[in-house]
Amino acid sequence: MSDVPDMGPVPQRIEVEAEQVRRLVEQQFPQWSGLPVRSVANGGWDNRTFHLGDDLLVRMPSASEYAQAVEKEHRWLPVLAPQLPLPIPVPLAMGRPSEDYPHPWSVYGWLDGVTATPEGIADPVQFALDLAGFLAALQGVDASDGPQPGIHNWFRGGTLRTYDKTIDSAVEVLDGQVDVGLAREIWKTALDASWDRVDRWFHGDVAEGNLLLGDGQLTAVIDFGTCGVGDPACDLAIAWTLLTADGREAFRDRLSVDEVTWARGRGWALWKALATCSYTHDDPEDAAVFARAKHTLDEIFLEYSAT
Repeated sequence: MSDVPDMGPVPQRIEVEAEQVRRLVEQQFPQWSGLPVRSVANGGWDNRTFHLGDDLLVRMPSASEYAQAVEKEHRWLPVLAPQLPLPIPVPLAMGRPSEDYPHPWSVYGWLDGVTATPEGIADPVQFALDLAGFLAALQGVDASDGPQPGIHNWFRGGTLRTYDKTIDSAVEVLDGQVDVGLAREIWKTALDASWDRVDRWFHGDVAEGNLLLGDGQLTAVIDFGTCGVGDPACDLAIAWTLLTADGREAFRDRLSVDEVTWARGRGWALWKALATCSYTHDDPEDAAVFARAKHTLDEIFLEYSAT
């Protein structure tokens, strides 16, 4: 039998409207029933996100697969939060499925900040060090009984071989647009890089949209829907997707990442960048997304070739 898990079909996502959320809050949490509900700009893919008044946030899973993370977050985020150096979301209440909406859902406190972007980061090296410090603390939390990789987090923390078919499809689509020979070499290097099999906590989606800035500094880390325990190399992908070359070096040094773990982290970044390029390469409306993913590929190729 193969050790590669079955990813299953593409999730069937549902739309959620603010009025629907208002009704659910009114029915299940009357203490908040008078608060206005409005959509959050760029409110996410896995969850539909809404402001509830000025200080609260409602997260509504957009598919049954994403709803599997709700109980996990309610179980573990209150455990993780006191042990981390930056704020993370802590759930205040869990909503029940109803005739109006089929999944469990959550109410959180609102965390202020703006989405991290290269332009918004005041000091790229300090940002990298702060992020590495956060991830070091997360990896240091006791992983006993933590959630193992699965559909709840799309097998983050597990084997990269889960995404072998995705890589094959992407390089076939992108042949002639990117150096597919080099991409395959980097992917094989990542697959051959062994993990010590010691479970550690990871976030699972350390990306721009889940890192908040205040005055150009890292102030919070959000969206732990893909968190779990296993191989934390998936959290290293940010080194190529957002950090500068100097920041990447500082990030790696702060985390004391060895060569094989770094290779797996590079593999996670490669998978995401190739997949994004492959489904946006021929759509003018996605030109900016393609350009960003292509930039990540260039960073990966340049850094790998220099080693």
